[in-house]
Amino acid sequence: MGTQHYLFDIVLLLSAAVAAVPLFRRLGLGAILGYLAAGALVGPWGIGLIKEVEEVRQLSEFGVVFLLFLIGIDLKPSRLKLMHRQIFGLGSAQLFATGLALAILAALLGLQGGTALVVGFGLALSSTAIGLQMLTERAELATRHGRASFAILLLQDIAVLPLLLLVALLSGDASFSWTAIGKAAITTAVALGGMILIGRTVLRPLMRLVAGAKNPEIFAALAVLLVLGSAALFERLGLSMAMGAFLAGVMLADSEFRPQVEADIQPFRGFLLGLFFMSVGMTADFRLLGQEGFKVLALVLGLLVIKGGLLYGLGRLFGHGRRDSLRIAALLSQSGEFAFVLFGLAEIEGVLAPHDAKLLILSVSLSMAATPLIDRLNARLVKNMKPSDSPLSPPAATQEQAAPPPVLIAGFGRVGKVVARMLAEKGIAYLGLDKDPDRVLECRNQGFEVFYGDASHSTVLKAAGASETSLVIVTLDQVGAAERTVHALRSHFPKAHIFARARDPKQGATLMTAGATFCIPEALEASLQLGGAALKELGADEKDVEKLIHELRRENYQRIQPEM
Repeated sequence: MGTQHYLFDIVLLLSAAVAAVPLFRRLGLGAILGYLAAGALVGPWGIGLIKEVEEVRQLSEFGVVFLLFLIGIDLKPSRLKLMHRQIFGLGSAQLFATGLALAILAALLGLQGGTALVVGFGLALSSTAIGLQMLTERAELATRHGRASFAILLLQDIAVLPLLLLVALLSGDASFSWTAIGKAAITTAVALGGMILIGRTVLRPLMRLVAGAKNPEIFAALAVLLVLGSAALFERLGLSMAMGAFLAGVMLADSEFRPQVEADIQPFRGFLLGLFFMSVGMTADFRLLGQEGFKVLALVLGLLVIKGGLLYGLGRLFGHGRRDSLRIAALLSQSGEFAFVLFGLAEIEGVLAPHDAKLLILSVSLSMAATPLIDRLNARLVKNMKPSDSPLSPPAATQEQAAPPPVLIAGFGRVGKVVARMLAEKGIAYLGLDKDPDRVLECRNQGFEVFYGDASHSTVLKAAGASETSLVIVTLDQVGAAERTVHALRSHFPKAHIFARARDPKQGATLMTAGATFCIPEALEASLQLGGAALKELGADEKDVEKLIHELRRENYQRIQPEM
């Protein structure tokens, strides 16, 4: 009976998502608002098809976990070091300024000091899921406002543990004291050190061993195990699951397995994150809108205005222009998913009255639902601003930000290595992909920038940066793999120029039909060079030989081109 119950709930959620998300996208409102509306519709405060929200909510929290892992895996430690001023400067300033302002307001509205602090700092936390989802959908995570927004969200995630400890202290639980807080800090440091040690000594050899089995399903299972295992470890230690997954991603940011792991995790992240947004829609008690609609509206508007105003002012103070500051404010002015956890615990521990908790949870949900609309309005406002708007104190541009996207080399055997050497000789950045883990390790030890991954899969190509690069060189010698790779590139990255290696003119014609921009049949080139060398050795005039080679090359390449 229980299995049937869960199966029916899953079918309902999938049906609501399939109906709502395409409709909201067509209306230009975005997928996030579609998920929120779908959850609200089928939830207990909508038409009531799903009554048990807690089970769905617990499962949906893994959407945030997978999202943080993918953000971490895209963030190299060197880049994280460059962001320390934003994380501990802007992030800390936002949290304390917003938390104290909202806490003072809560106290003025009648809440006691400790409760007011919990409410103020709980509302100061923005939605990591919404903010990062919107930034990644629009490929804005690497922009100035994207980096600043991420820094704020990361600092907020770090602050979750102290806030949970604050609730426990206010509840009067004697087991929580300054000694307990000190132990928690030591636990956090040990957990971080342990993850770094495991990542450097155990993780890469293990992944290399599993990849060597040449079983994609087992490698994908290892990737999921890494995410869930790190999240479970941090939860067992009383820390944030999302933070554990984020750090696991950072450990793999410089790993040769990054593109393949990212591609394997993406499907889980997409489904579970959608489920998270639907659970948010189901959580809110919309009956309060009819009973205390004015109070709810005032809370939501007050939160958005105060938080957005402070974010804009701090953005300007930390050297961002008006445009970027407005983008940061519009993206993070809502409250977030960790507020549900914090206010739920506060209600259980008696720190927050049940009615106040429901009122706050509804306000948080509505502020999250309003974010896509606020962002659309802000986009119109920013569009009309002068492009000459400059920051108060623009930071020096890093070499990493200014560098053009690298050339992507699919296949890193002998041909791929020669191409990479030629590009490196001219100072052109490249990134290689190969699905042989032993070859990848050997090439990386030789100084080549190559990663493990199956280039015939579009998700791996995207993780490797195919959507940004303008040139992809396919050097794969397997006929089927080369054709699948070219087809995937042309289907999913139509703007990319594709130079491909072929065994002979027949395969060259096939690759041109699949979408290659230019193709080199190696058998033809080898025969032309061998024939030319033989003629020169036999005394033929060098210019006549070069002319003959040129004519034969043109004739054979013309046979390939018409097949496009």
